[in-house]
Amino acid sequence: MAQVGSTYRAVQAVSPGKLELTQKPLAEPGPSHVRIRVEACGVCHSDSGTVEGVFPIEWPRVPGHEAVGRIDAIGAGVEGWKVGQRVGVGFLGGSCGHCGPCRNGDLVNCQNQAFTGIQHDGGYAEVMIAKASGLVSVPDDLSSVDAAPLLCAGLTTFSALRNSPAKAGDLVAVIGIGGLGHLALQYARHMGFEVAAIGRGAGKADLAKKLGAHHYIDSTAGNPADALQALGGAVAVVMTSSGGKAVSETIKGLRPGGVAIVLGVTPEPIEVAGTDLLFGSRKVEGALTGNPATADATLRFSALSGVAAMIETMPLESAPEAYAKMMSGKARFRIVLTMP
Repeated sequence: MAQVGSTYRAVQAVSPGKLELTQKPLAEPGPSHVRIRVEACGVCHSDSGTVEGVFPIEWPRVPGHEAVGRIDAIGAGVEGWKVGQRVGVGFLGGSCGHCGPCRNGDLVNCQNQAFTGIQHDGGYAEVMIAKASGLVSVPDDLSSVDAAPLLCAGLTTFSALRNSPAKAGDLVAVIGIGGLGHLALQYARHMGFEVAAIGRGAGKADLAKKLGAHHYIDSTAGNPADALQALGGAVAVVMTSSGGKAVSETIKGLRPGGVAIVLGVTPEPIEVAGTDLLFGSRKVEGALTGNPATADATLRFSALSGVAAMIETMPLESAPEAYAKMMSGKARFRIVLTMP
């Protein structure tokens, strides 16, 4: 693929809360890495860990872990990928292959894995370097813009639902109809579950039904756990935007053996009464994204089923405005940066 100049544009975090457009020198990929000409990158709430300086990072740092583009250079030792191939890069920067979790097949919890946009520059840029072991294959029938949010929001919800104990026909509930939740509802419906959406206020009912929910539960009108039990009890509750007491209030809506899966991070500690866990053998667990093979499956499933994020696009140079809009909760529901 032809080279275009010796520099590229990127938007980097230079201090807590401050993003700025810059020019960076084009570099060759090192061993086991590839260079990607980025075509699209999603703006995710997790980017705030970099932009606000929550994660331990070295300034400046380019955020972005929902990047899609084409490989234009390959480093030594890379096999299975080729120049011109369209790939995605998610939150996990690529497993090492030799630590204990890796040798046990647990690539998500690799002990030597860097996180994209945190320990190394991410996708708010026209070019990025990525470790080959973390690459995701993008199907031809998904556009780069459509694929981008699926690399984090999509992968996280798809993986959590697929790994849950729920089977086709079982009741599954999704708390929150936002960036994660609006995808979780679609995946749950297409996986064959009976789907209940839980949100605040009656105004979200129509959207929830449009996204695939069979039932809408207004958490301000009554106890969601009672509503779930009236439906027979949920096998799994996917919590995309809840913490604190919301978990304890909802876990009572699980049937025996059910699981509450926490995806959304809030500053509140999770409160659960021991009796609610013991009686009924209920569980609370967290789910952090998924491995590259699951990401491949997420994109394939999305293309086959028609699951898609609701997206607003903005050009790369508008990344500060896009980030601010996302943080203010005004994005409906994902913003994707596009590169020329």
